[in-house]
Amino acid sequence: MLAPVLVAQALRTRRRALVMPEAGGERRGGVGAGAADSAAPLRVLIAGDSSTAGVGVSSQDLAVAGHLARALYAVTGRPVAWTLRARSGLTTRGVHSMLERDPPPPADVAIVISGVNDVVDQVTIRRAIAHRAALADWLLGQGLARHVAFAQLPPVHQFPLLPEPLRRVLGDDARRHDAALARWAATRVDVSHAAFHVELDAAGMAVDGFHPGEAVYRVCGEALAAHVSTIGLGRPDPSIAT
Repeated sequence: MLAPVLVAQALRTRRRALVMPEAGGERRGGVGAGAADSAAPLRVLIAGDSSTAGVGVSSQDLAVAGHLARALYAVTGRPVAWTLRARSGLTTRGVHSMLERDPPPPADVAIVISGVNDVVDQVTIRRAIAHRAALADWLLGQGLARHVAFAQLPPVHQFPLLPEPLRRVLGDDARRHDAALARWAATRVDVSHAAFHVELDAAGMAVDGFHPGEAVYRVCGEALAAHVSTIGLGRPDPSIAT
């Protein structure tokens, strides 16, 4: 019964949504190089959609990549060499296609931040999990990662841009997608689900009401760093070429 209302709200929301650029700045870098310790760098791939690309802030230093790299160095004490591959509008399958077209350098851990566009595009949960499995298997099979961590889906039910009841419906769908992701990841030793708590409100979001602001990127980056620090990667695998 709500379908006509939801369709109308979705169309209106798309029409009035601001089109914001991805964050500027370098998409690869290092933190802690030349530090007093001689630990080998922890190589990190960060891949995903518009939030991964830093839409909502001006530079990658203020986006999730910058906060994650700095927090990971702080929590592990190891230098961090990071690579970012992200583009607005990508579903999980789109992230996979992007990486296949331009393979990233090998990493110790790949962090994938995707899923909102799966929900918006009405990708079924079964297909979304299949796409995540295909992406993880490709990264691991190609020697491009030793572990793949999928970030939780954000609390879509808190996105200020979305009107009710669209916000509630998409939010419930996002929670189901995330629960399925957690169940699937729990069956793997080489894949994990990075779950953490984040509250979204207009003050912490970008001006479009859909993407994170710098404060939310900081919370997410630090939470993802804490998750990666628990994986127990140790030193780089010598079988993976640098």
